This record gives sequence, structure tokens and C-alpha cells, in this order.
Amino acid sequence: MKRGLKLIGALSLATMLLYGCDNAGTSTTTGESSAKEVKQGDLNVAFVFTDSVINKYDYFKSKSEQLTEKGKKFEGDLQGRASGFQQEVQNFQQSGGNMTVNQQRAKQEELSKKEQNLMTYRDNLMQELSADEAALYSEVYDKVQKYLKTYAESNDIDVILSYTRGGAVWYANDAIDLTSTVIEGINKEYTAAPADTAK
Repeated sequence: MKRGLKLIGALSLATMLLYGCDNAGTSTTTGESSAKEVKQGDLNVAFVFTDSVINKYDYFKSKSEQLTEKGKKFEGDLQGRASGFQQEVQNFQQSGGNMTVNQQRAKQEELSKKEQNLMTYRDNLMQELSADEAALYSEVYDKVQKYLKTYAESNDIDVILSYTRGGAVWYANDAIDLTSTVIEGINKEYTAAPADTAK
């Protein structure tokens, strides 16, 4: 009985292996036929170093400087408010002994509310800067994508890949690197644009 079960098991395994090999052969053939449909010279591919394009794009540099200035202004304003609050706390610590218990309690509540307002103000400033930064990157990506689409169409390129460290592309021949050409072209386009559209 055991011998019969072993034989049936071996036959089942052999059948599965044969069936699997037969299917693998079929899928390979299908893969080869679909690969033959696209010939090597049919697809014109290029790539750009995305970080370089963005960081050397004059529009991005200009807007980044404005964002940095806004951040410095926010920081100065926040520091001024924090210093004023700190001074008020120190004054209370020095003169609090001359106050009644009710006055001390009222002042502590007032200072606690001011501290909370200061923290809320700081959080709002940080959120505004983060939103501005996200909007800038989104706008820049849109502008770069629009430029690359126009560039690809006018230069008969089918695919332009984004090359970033750790990204999907591990190697690409330098001959298809468009980074410097794109940087030069997109900056010319930005410089040539009227002031109202360049904003």
C-alpha cells in the first residue's frame, strides 16, 4: 500500500514537472515574439539628472531665494515675539512676589495663553513655508515636464528618463544624457519669457 502511494506521488510530481516545463516553453516563445515586435532602433531614449536640472534652473533658484528670505523674515518675527514673551516671564518672576495670589494666578494664566499662542503662531509659519515649498516643487516639476515634452517632440525622442541616485536607472550611456542641454534650454526659455509669465 505504501509503495503504491509513493508511486502515485512520484507520477503526480513527474506530471506536474512536465506540465510546468511545457508551459514555461510556451511563455518563452510568447515573450520572444513580443520582444521581436520592438526593434532595437525603434525607441529613441535619453535621460536627465533630475536634481541637476531642478537645482540649476534659474526660475527655481530665484523662487528658492524668495522663499529663503520669507523664512528669514518669519524667523526674525518669531524671535522678536519669543524675546518679548521671555522678558514678560522674567518680569513676572521678579515682581510676582509683590502680587496677591489672585493676581499671580491671573498672570500665570495670561502667560500660559500667550505661550500657547506663540507656539500656534510658530506652527502656522512652518506650515505656510512647507506649503510654499511644496507648491514651488510642484510648479517647477510641471514646468520641467512641459519643457521636456516639447523638447522630446522636436528632437524625435520617445522616452526621457529621470536619473536620480538610487532610482530605477542604474546605468545610462553619457551619449544620451540631456541634462546640460535641458538646463541651458529651460533657462533660455525662462529668461526670454515676459516678466508676468516668468513668475
